[in-house]
Amino acid sequence: MLRRALGKGGPEVSALGIGAMSFAGFYGAVSVEGSHAVLDAALDAGVDHIDTANVYGMGKSEEIIGGFLKRYAGKGGIPFRIATKASITRDPDTGARCYDNSAAHLEAELDRSLKRLGLERVDLFYVHRRDPRVEIEEVTQTLARLIQKGKIGAFGFSEIAPTSLRRAAAVHPVAAVQSEYSLQTRQPDLGLLQACAELGTALVAFSPVGRGLLSDTPPTPERVGAAPFLKVNPRFTGDNLARNIKASQPLRDLAAEAGYPTATLAIAWVLSQGRMMHAIPGTRSPGHLQDLVRGASMMLGDDLKAEIEARLPVGWAHGARYSADQSIGPEDYC
Repeated sequence: MLRRALGKGGPEVSALGIGAMSFAGFYGAVSVEGSHAVLDAALDAGVDHIDTANVYGMGKSEEIIGGFLKRYAGKGGIPFRIATKASITRDPDTGARCYDNSAAHLEAELDRSLKRLGLERVDLFYVHRRDPRVEIEEVTQTLARLIQKGKIGAFGFSEIAPTSLRRAAAVHPVAAVQSEYSLQTRQPDLGLLQACAELGTALVAFSPVGRGLLSDTPPTPERVGAAPFLKVNPRFTGDNLARNIKASQPLRDLAAEAGYPTATLAIAWVLSQGRMMHAIPGTRSPGHLQDLVRGASMMLGDDLKAEIEARLPVGWAHGARYSADQSIGPEDYC
């Protein structure tokens, strides 16, 4: 298992982590037992980085992880590095989704997350989305105080622009930035990868397998209909699902020719983009996890990497990566 630092001077973790949004049913039905089986398989494979958030199932993902961690109470420490997030909330008057980066909100939500996880401290705490009412320098100072209080080991931001990262890093080192990145979604190539490499910030790629499109079993219309996130996402709705399955078929063909699962090549490609790269795919299947782990254990040769990029050139995907509603919050920078 490839291991990398989670930020400059940060702890060394498996370059492949577990994105635990899948534990909350975003991509289909899931059980506590099934999620725990994934975590058991992760440990067996040397995976020790779990990424979750307070809004994944309104705490369900954290509760499932917390239940798993109870096994290690009083046994000398837990076997995972835990990351969680906060700032997405609801307007108390309208119920509309909004963002709160105030010190009071972030610390209160962190405290609730710690309780659900059964921990006194998490290794990494992200601001899930920027709140335009609060300057990022002020938010960074808030997060630095949480380190001083011993509640978090380090902090990061999710879906921010390179300029925002540079502003935050001028106040305090930023351990990680989380962003969608895969052969399907390449926006971070336009400045974010470069800023992370320069600043020593880890770039933690979520959805590195393109929400299942970059696998041997891409989503079917039935699976999309059962997944709350996918059934309103432009790349998986209308005719775009069939278009994207067809457009991604050359990667599946290449994987078969090379003797690898398609998801293995997708993970290996993401991790080949630089030493700051990490990947946190979500899965509900211990078997599928093994394909992902293989991607973090292989050295992707230059010829194979070039062929992967030739088969899936930049801009091949049909449809926007988010719906209009899903796109509220992530920072645009290109």
